[in-house]
Amino acid sequence: MDWEQEEIRNLKENQYIIIDEEPCEIKSIDTSKPGKHGEAKARIEAKGIFDNKKHSMLNPVTTKIRVPIIDRRKGQVVNKSSGEVNIMDLESYDTFQINVDEDTYQEIEQGQNIRYLEAMGRKKIIKT
Repeated sequence: MDWEQEEIRNLKENQYIIIDEEPCEIKSIDTSKPGKHGEAKARIEAKGIFDNKKHSMLNPVTTKIRVPIIDRRKGQVVNKSSGEVNIMDLESYDTFQINVDEDTYQEIEQGQNIRYLEAMGRKKIIKT
């Protein structure tokens, strides 16, 4: 399982949640006061880790939502070609490819140590 459950009331900014099957980083949480016959509601604005799109949700604060398990790891760039980077994990020595944007591709050099994160079976290079 790539996720856990957590009540919305326990979440904070910069934590991660899953919205529309996309792991996202919480940018803001606005909580309303409980109404006469209802619960307090929370509006969450978040940004997708992999798609960089804005995601939002509105739910009662007692709603349990999914929180992705984020694994932060270190790797070394083995090779790079046409927008793809081959990386070797420095703990397991597994190698894999990651598609990167043009800016990241230009910044990375062969043999360089990098940090990456893995969530829900997907990987992304993070800038340090």
